[in-house]
Amino acid sequence: SRYETGEATLMPGDLLVLNDTRVLPVRLFCRKKTGGAVEVLFTEKIDDRTWKALLKPARRLAPGSTLSIDGNPMAGTLVIQDVKPGGERVIGFVPGTSASIEEMIERHGAMPLPPYIRREADGDDRRNYQTVFAAKPGAVAAPTAGLHFTEELLDAIKERGVKIAYVTLHVGIGTFLPVKVDDPRDHVMHEERYDLSHETVELIEMIKRTGGRVIAVGTTVVRVIEHCALAGGGFRAGSGRTSLKILPPWEFKVIDALITNFHLPKSTLLMLVSAFASIGQIKTAYARAVGAGYRFFSYGDAMLII
Repeated sequence: SRYETGEATLMPGDLLVLNDTRVLPVRLFCRKKTGGAVEVLFTEKIDDRTWKALLKPARRLAPGSTLSIDGNPMAGTLVIQDVKPGGERVIGFVPGTSASIEEMIERHGAMPLPPYIRREADGDDRRNYQTVFAAKPGAVAAPTAGLHFTEELLDAIKERGVKIAYVTLHVGIGTFLPVKVDDPRDHVMHEERYDLSHETVELIEMIKRTGGRVIAVGTTVVRVIEHCALAGGGFRAGSGRTSLKILPPWEFKVIDALITNFHLPKSTLLMLVSAFASIGQIKTAYARAVGAGYRFFSYGDAMLII
C-alpha cells in the first residue's frame, strides 16, 4: 500500500479528517459592584443561560456576587451561582435578561489567545484564530493544526481525489495545562465534548476497505477517532465527553497519518505525537525545526507524520 511505501503526499483515495469546532470569544472584561475589574474566561457551556468560568482575580467572588459586563449594567449583568472544586465558577445571567450567554459572548467577548501569546487579542484574531471550516461553536481554543488550511487549498485537495470528513471536539482550557507530575500516567485530563457522525464513520470505514489512508488534522481529531474506536478494529459514531490520554506506547486503531503543530515541552500534545511516531523521531524532527527556524505553537508551523 501507499502507507507501507511511505508516500508523503496526499493521494487519491486518502481521507483528510478535520475538526469543525468554532472558537468563541470567551474572554470577557467585567466589573464588580465596587468597581474592581474582573476578567471572566468562560470554559464550558452548561446550557444557554449558564456556563462554567474561571475568574481573575477570584477572591471574594462567592455565590450571589454580580458582575456587570464592561462595567455597564445595561450591557448585561452576570451572577455567580456556584463555586466548583478547583475554583471554577458557575455563572448565569441575573433574572430578567433575555439574551443567551453565547450571544453576549459574541457581542462583548475577546478571543482566548494562548497564554504564551503575550498581547491582547484584537479584531484580526477573530478571523485568524479560527479555521476556515469552523462551523459548530463551543471551543475555547482553536484546533490549531487546521489553521494552515485555506479554502483554495481544500479545493485543491478535493480536486486531487482526496475525500474530506469532519469530527467535532470542542477544545477546552485543559489543552494549555502542562504535565506537572513525574509520571505522565498520573496527569488528569480535562473532559471535552465531541461528536462523531455516522457519515464520517462510514467514510473512514470505506477508506480503510479500499486501502486509502485516514489522515488526521490535529491531535483533537486523533483523540475523537481513537476514543470511538472499539477493540478488535470496530468503530462507532456517537457524541459525548472524552478525557482520552494517549501516551507512548499506544496502538492506534484508525489513524494512519497526522498533521500537527510543533508543541510545547511537557504537554500531553507532544506525548501523543511521540506515541504516533516515536520519541526518537520526534526529537530529531524538533532539532531540525529549531535549526531551520520553524515557528512553534499555535500560530506556528506544522508537520506531516506518516
